[in-house]
Amino acid sequence: MPLRRGKDTRRRWRLSAKLLIASSVATVIGFSAICASVMFDMRRGEEELARQTLENLASGIDADISRNIELYDLSLRAVTSNLVMPELNSVKKELLHLILFDHAATAQHFGAIQVFDAGGNLTIDAASLDPRPENRSDEDYFTVHRDNPNVGLFISRPMLHRGAYAIVLSRRITGEDGRFLGVVVGSIRFSYFHDLFGRLNLAPGDTITVLRHDRTIIMRTPFDLDVIGKNLAEQNTWRSENLKEGGSFAGKGPVDATPRLYVRRGGASPLFVVVGKPLENIFNLWRTEAIRIGAIMAALIMFVLSTALFLAREIGRRAAAEERLEEMATTDALTGLRNRRKFDAEIDVEWRRAARQGQPVALLMIDADHFKAYNDTYGHQAGDQVLVGIAICISDAVRRAGECAARFGGEEFAVLLPATSAVDAFNIAEAIRLKVEQWCEGDITTTVSVGIASMRPGLGQSWADLVLAADRALYAAKANGRNQSVLASGPKFSLVA
Repeated sequence: MPLRRGKDTRRRWRLSAKLLIASSVATVIGFSAICASVMFDMRRGEEELARQTLENLASGIDADISRNIELYDLSLRAVTSNLVMPELNSVKKELLHLILFDHAATAQHFGAIQVFDAGGNLTIDAASLDPRPENRSDEDYFTVHRDNPNVGLFISRPMLHRGAYAIVLSRRITGEDGRFLGVVVGSIRFSYFHDLFGRLNLAPGDTITVLRHDRTIIMRTPFDLDVIGKNLAEQNTWRSENLKEGGSFAGKGPVDATPRLYVRRGGASPLFVVVGKPLENIFNLWRTEAIRIGAIMAALIMFVLSTALFLAREIGRRAAAEERLEEMATTDALTGLRNRRKFDAEIDVEWRRAARQGQPVALLMIDADHFKAYNDTYGHQAGDQVLVGIAICISDAVRRAGECAARFGGEEFAVLLPATSAVDAFNIAEAIRLKVEQWCEGDITTTVSVGIASMRPGLGQSWADLVLAADRALYAAKANGRNQSVLASGPKFSLVA
């Protein structure tokens, strides 16, 4: 019969070890989740801070460009409105220049305003009273206004204009009858953008791109002539939906393969600004902090898990030690059966269970015949071998859960049989007796006598009554000649299950 208390002890210790490991793993997972959440929040914070910085930068650049374009466009508007005045047809060149260009915006990076007639010929130049003949009828800024009266302010692609790279700003001259009379042209040199971007403290890899609304690149820093004038709408690998007005985008851009955070700004101006910063630079500090915290967390995880495993192993060792102590405390050292102390505890438990469930409890009291004489004749060592053999025979016949075989004392053994009738108990007793008899065949023969009792616990009864009845039946078997099984009789003993 298994040791119930030992099983319970082992189960408790194993449960404690499992709970320790499970709680340690749960703690590690919890702290890891918290740490990961904090790190992701820090990452989002770094990205949000970079986005706000880029938005401010893009807004400042866009405001400066828009202000200068608007200022220059006011001069173009003033020239176009004055040119259609009939009174100017008879005005001298000097006075005409004064009227047209006296209030025109002038700056280091602004080109002189020019007027071309309906045929594309240069007629008026703010830089000279007698301009050299030019014809620009094949230029985009001329054909656009000639073919479409509703264009308004037109900004050309980057081009070489009057000896310098610039963007050309133009407006249509329309007569009172709606006829096309020519265009007014001005320019903003690239030096303006170089000067504007040069005042900014940009990190390596940062980009600033100025584009028309048709996604033609007007200017970009770092400066690259191969990129200037390129129309991104012609690229199939980049969609305009990736970066809408006022939005941002993180990833590879349309110009190079470097992943960046891009921010776009631009309002009613014909140009808009996109500022980009490499993601590597944005998350560099965060990555360093993440590696440091990750290393600390990994060390803590290893410490917690190793400590939990060590403690679980120690718990297992303690459980095994307690199991061994329990085994030693409840097992007869010679036969390996339960000892008297354990037997008393088991019969008390089974007697109470039988009383609750109304079931019988059977008990076999087994004694070796003529053991004292045998021991005196052959010695204690031979006597011990006989006891061991009897214990083996008993163990072979007692296999059900709840059954308990014990060395009751000296050469006497007891077998507790829960929920067993007297008839079944008698059959088990006979099986044990015959096994012992067959085992001892030869020159030296040892037999056993068995007393059997089976009772249903009643009021006023205790398991001591069952032991007494089985013991009396054992004495009766010995008195009748030994090597036999005797069943206790009487009205209080059960004959059926």
